[in-house]
Amino acid sequence: MTLAKRIIPCLDVDNGRVVKGVNFAQVKDAGDPVELAKKYSEHGADELVFLDITASQQERDTMKGVVRSVASVIDIPFTVGGGIRKLDDARDILLSGADKVSINTAAVKNPELVTQLMSIFGKQCVVLAIDAKRNYDGAKSKTMFKERGKKFWFEVRIYGGKEGTGLDAIKWAKEVERRGAGEILLTSIDADGTENGYDIDLTKAICNSVRVPVIASGGCGSARHMLDVFERTDVDAALAASIFHYEKSTVDKVKKYLKRSGVRIRI
Repeated sequence: MTLAKRIIPCLDVDNGRVVKGVNFAQVKDAGDPVELAKKYSEHGADELVFLDITASQQERDTMKGVVRSVASVIDIPFTVGGGIRKLDDARDILLSGADKVSINTAAVKNPELVTQLMSIFGKQCVVLAIDAKRNYDGAKSKTMFKERGKKFWFEVRIYGGKEGTGLDAIKWAKEVERRGAGEILLTSIDADGTENGYDIDLTKAICNSVRVPVIASGGCGSARHMLDVFERTDVDAALAASIFHYEKSTVDKVKKYLKRSGVRIRI
């Protein structure tokens, strides 16, 4: 029997406040993380993701106090990322109430960290975040795509999308799966905050390349966009922020819509 699809609100946190931007820029305030987490949990969210979006860039630790406060008001699986650079950082976050840790920049800098985390905390605790952006430079040996006559590939970016890596996102997804990642949180920087829908090309390519669960992120502006990504790709979960933060819809309304549309979902 197929597993139920998951709906996951995301809290991008900067200086203790939830924020939301467009294409990883133009950030504006969206509320208090504890209040929003409690509301989403009560509305039936399957999981919650908390990303300290400036921790890696500022080379500081994730805000454990805020993580503890959020964990105390929810009873659903809770993933925390941002600023996790070594095993002790991950241990501290898990002891602060997280169920899983998400790493991106640290994994690119030190791929062996993925295996170390998996060996110590278990595969189910390790979420590999991939922030990918279309690159039109036509480099050879990349997985190329074509749209409106233009060729491109998806490049992994780090430090909150600020720095390119030259890594092909599809190849990187395969590598981190091999190294022990239990799940992939895939964000399209191009779609992020646009509310024009998920990047289907990117999501489908990653889902077809790995066997671990994939969470689609970036671009959700309506329940229809979630239906679209579930119908057109093998993604396991849809993550969204703006649609919930600015009350364009609620988790329970989205779930009812998806269920009516034939998606297997937990109500």
